[in-house]
Amino acid sequence: MKITADALLFDNDGTLISSLESVYRCWSRWAREYGVTEEHFARVPLHGRPAAEIVADLLPADVVPAAVARIEQLEVEDAGGVVALPGTLALLESLPAERWAVVTSATRRLAEARLGQAGIRPKNVIAADDISRGKPDPEPFLLAARRLGADPARCVVFEDAPVGLEAGRAAGMATVALATTHRAEELSADVVVPDLSAVSAQATGGSVEITVAR
Repeated sequence: MKITADALLFDNDGTLISSLESVYRCWSRWAREYGVTEEHFARVPLHGRPAAEIVADLLPADVVPAAVARIEQLEVEDAGGVVALPGTLALLESLPAERWAVVTSATRRLAEARLGQAGIRPKNVIAADDISRGKPDPEPFLLAARRLGADPARCVVFEDAPVGLEAGRAAGMATVALATTHRAEELSADVVVPDLSAVSAQATGGSVEITVAR
């Protein structure tokens, strides 16, 4: 399958990188500090959501600001074990820096800490700090398109989470799902691949020719 695009927009965790080890360590420590049980955690959707939303679902409103600051501190200070997923580095190295962006539900501080640990230093990052409504709202992807000067209809979203894919579709963009954290049958996208090793790209003038192995 071939797609011609003006911009490629990548989710971070579960798409470009795996931070599962760090996430488990940090959220487990945070939960102990705030008395959140495993049973309570199990009832709250986690993946692809900003930490502020997760914390607001778990704790009383009066402690949320301090609790959000605490989990960010833990995660920024402990990014050990964060690695690039298969295919990530090769694909990004083939792209002009001005033709792609990372679009993440994490804060900029946390996103840059994790990306740096994995050896990825993007020119363009859209983070939780930049938006008022997170995924599944299309705002993050639409903002990324504007930053890159691209028509949303000429953008491709790469995501591993259903909420992110929903946001990409709502933005009017093509979607490529990565079955890294969800089963393929759980993902609604134009194409589903195991990871970015199934994707290659070649820049041609102002656009990018994307090839997706199916």
